[in-house]
Parts: sequence; structure tokens; C-alpha cells
Amino acid sequence: MEQSNETGSFYALGPEQVLQAIESVGFDCDGSQFALNSYENRVYQVGVVDAPPVIAKFYRPLRWTDEAIIEEHQFTLDLAGLEIPVVPPLSIEGETLFEHHGYRFALYPKRGGRAPDLENHEHLKQLGRFLGRIHALGASEDFSYRPELSIKHFGEDSYNFLLNEGFIPPELERVYEPLAEDLLDRVDALFERAGEFRTIRLHGDCHPGNILWTGDGPHIVDFDDARMGPAIQDLWMFLTGDRTHMESGLAALLEGYTRFHDFNTRELNLVEALRTLRMMHYAAWLARRWDDPAFKLAFPWFNSQNYWEEHILSLKEQAALMDEPPLQWR
Repeated sequence: MEQSNETGSFYALGPEQVLQAIESVGFDCDGSQFALNSYENRVYQVGVVDAPPVIAKFYRPLRWTDEAIIEEHQFTLDLAGLEIPVVPPLSIEGETLFEHHGYRFALYPKRGGRAPDLENHEHLKQLGRFLGRIHALGASEDFSYRPELSIKHFGEDSYNFLLNEGFIPPELERVYEPLAEDLLDRVDALFERAGEFRTIRLHGDCHPGNILWTGDGPHIVDFDDARMGPAIQDLWMFLTGDRTHMESGLAALLEGYTRFHDFNTRELNLVEALRTLRMMHYAAWLARRWDDPAFKLAFPWFNSQNYWEEHILSLKEQAALMDEPPLQWR
């Protein structure tokens, strides 16, 4: 499938192109649509005549190959086939990835729900059971076309991009550069301390906003960042508060998780390292997308002096946290 190299065309994707694309695969749109909160891709809820609305995801050019997108789709379809509550793409005549006038897109059923209550240990246990089942399938084979979560990609490449492209204000470079290098050394040390651990297929971006809770329990959405990595990557973002509070939440989460999949306690050494990598990667992600008009509207506070000062302060706090012993379980 040919993908458009015209990023500007992606930025200019409008209502008419959205409707035409969806109708090209057989849906009779009623003309209603509104944009959902997604910035990496463009995502819309679109009304369909005499049927529930569909969610249309239009993929950012040059980010994923067709093979990588289809591999993610197949992973969610396999999970759904085991009655694990994820939201896979709609399959039309055996296809899940479509193209219309250079725009690649997929369609999903609409699912509602609220964010999980991370203070509720029963919610955490149920969420743990859910993630344990996902990881049990994720560990059964590897991705072929999707990358592995790496220190280089999330940390080193992010640091180099921000410096080389001039995003860090000159007066803060002398603080940011040695700090980032020190953080990356600490991240390396924590990965070494963790020792041997297995990488498996993950959701990859498993934060509370990607969990929708209903009366029947949780279901997970948006596997767009699925990749290979340590299991703890899909768990640590549900741990909040001080150390005591995080260990209490961890115990509840793993009580459910270990009913379906083993957990290697060595990976607890990676929690603050992964948090640090996510913070560095997030800042670089915003910078890499700063030519996209949608980002300037959605993140007006980014790339200001105040933003970089606060970012550096947060990274300094991470340096201290990475010096602490890992969370304890059992």
C-alpha cells in the first residue's frame, strides 16, 4: 500500500476527505463527525446512516510501515479472539488497513467508559488480571515489524534531537546537557541491575487514559505504540503517590496479574528508569511534531522558557528517585 509522503497533506486532512475515505470502504456516512483527542494520528467519530458511529484513525505518514500497522491490528484481533476486552479494528473483506487518496486509515467500533479508579484496589486487581492475560499472549511470540523499547530510542535519540535542533534555550543547555548524560548513565545502571529479563509484546503506552472502565470492567484502547519490552512497562504507570502507596498499589495489581502470567521481580529495578525515558521521549516527541499546527494549538505551553525550566527540574527529581532502592513486592 502506497503511503503519502506529503506531511502537509496530512495536516490539511479535512471533513470531506474523511467522509470520502470511510465511504470508499462501504459505509454510508450521515455527515456528522467530530475530532477526538489524538495528535500523533488524526482520529474522528463519524456518524453512519442507520448504524452506530465508527471511529476512524488516519495514520501519520512515515511513522509506521504497513506491515507494522497490520501486525498491531493482528495482535488486538488475537486478543479479542481470546475474549480479552480490547478494541480491535473492524475487518472488511479480511482487511483492516485501508488507503484513500494517499491517506492510510483504520476503522473501529465506538466504545465508551471512564478512567479507572487507581485508589480502588479491586479495580487494580481486575486491571492486573486483564494485563496478565494480554501479556500471556504477548509472550507467545515476538513482533517482527515493530521495535523494541530501547534506551537509545527513548533516551539518547531524544536528548540528541533536543540539543541538535536547538529546542533547549542556550542559557539552559549547560544545565540540561550534563543532567541528561547523567540520567542516561543512571538508566543504564538500573537496566544492568535488573539483569536478565524477557521482552514481550506490549501495549507500550498503557496509561490510565487508554483504559475505559464500564460496569463490566476495563477495556483497553489504542495499541498504536505496541512494541517489544519488559512487562513492567505496561504496569508502572498505574502506580501513584509515595513509595508506600505505590507498593500497596503494586501488590494489588500483581495479585491479579500473576493469576495469568508470571512476573519477574527484577523488572522492579526499571520503574524509575522507564519513567525517566518516558519524560525525555515525551519532550522530544512534542519537539519533533512542533511543525504540526495541531500541536501548537493543543500544547501552547510547550517550548517556552518556563516549560524547559520545569522539565529540567523534573529530570533532577528523577535523578534522586533512581538512586533509591526498587519497589518491593512480597
